[in-house]
Amino acid sequence: MGLELSAYILSALTAVGGAIGYARTKSLPSVVAGTAVGLLYGLGGYRLQNGEGYGLELALLASVVLGGASIPRAVRLRKPVPIMLSLFAAYGLITFGDAFRRTL
Repeated sequence: MGLELSAYILSALTAVGGAIGYARTKSLPSVVAGTAVGLLYGLGGYRLQNGEGYGLELALLASVVLGGASIPRAVRLRKPVPIMLSLFAAYGLITFGDAFRRTL
């Protein structure tokens, strides 16, 4: 699976997750955060797919933002949604972080 496909999948998962969070709880921060992180992943995937610069960095940034928001909540609350978001972030951090490390 290419890096761009991983970015697109994470984009869809986070954007849809934000929309579901909004639908369930009417939480505006859920839809804003989900959409913003989804856009970062999507833009990163698009730039990776087209061989443009900073695609990998955008996808890695999205993973850092998602992890920074979800991992502390997962540890504190131990609820399924923050745990799942933390797993998405960890996957992104490992995948895009390793690819970034190899470019150095």
